[in-house]
Amino acid sequence: MVCTDRGSLFSAEWVPRFLDSLIRAGPRVFVNQALFSRVKVSGALLFLASTQFLFGMFVAETLYPGYSVSVNYISDLGATCHTTCTIVQPSSLIFDSSVFLLGALLILGAYLFRQGSGSVLAPLLLGITGLGAMGVGVFPETTGVLHVVVSLVAFAGGGLAALASFKFSRPILSYFAVILGTMTLVALVLYASGIYLGLGAGGMERVVLYPVLTWGIGFGGYLTARTEDSFVKR
Repeated sequence: MVCTDRGSLFSAEWVPRFLDSLIRAGPRVFVNQALFSRVKVSGALLFLASTQFLFGMFVAETLYPGYSVSVNYISDLGATCHTTCTIVQPSSLIFDSSVFLLGALLILGAYLFRQGSGSVLAPLLLGITGLGAMGVGVFPETTGVLHVVVSLVAFAGGGLAALASFKFSRPILSYFAVILGTMTLVALVLYASGIYLGLGAGGMERVVLYPVLTWGIGFGGYLTARTEDSFVKR
């Protein structure tokens, strides 16, 4: 059937109601999109933070004569303190700058993620991880116990942040977040207990670090590529 009364279509009561709802929804849609864009930027910062530190660490290792990933601690790249303290350049400058930048980007990313997602726990843990990483850059092995404390904060915070990110991603990435976070925390307990599983102190420390860096790259890329409709908030 063809409707011949065209005027009735535009005089119907739903027209002003539709226009009114559109006007009311417009600002809300704009705000939601603006907030979600912060989540995407936070993901880009997390991805950048993790990848630049990974490359910075590799470069610092390459430029450090006789450096062993099994024998040497990661922080030896900034300052090697066993019986005496030795600082090897440019490895020290590269490592300290890279780990400080890691922390700064994580803190900024945590702030934006908090604003965009409305979550508290995950951004808080990410921010704590960033503070620990910045502390590693500012307080090298020459500072003794202080360096140990900030290193533990960075490692533990990263593992817990990975676990907390579970509710913001879809399977199977959410499962990987739990697996990688758990790997970091379990390896950290073994490392702190002096159990190196035949890998040496440096090798075991990398078992602590690599899972959480892998999570940072993966989760950061995931957030950057997401649309608002596909972003998971449980």
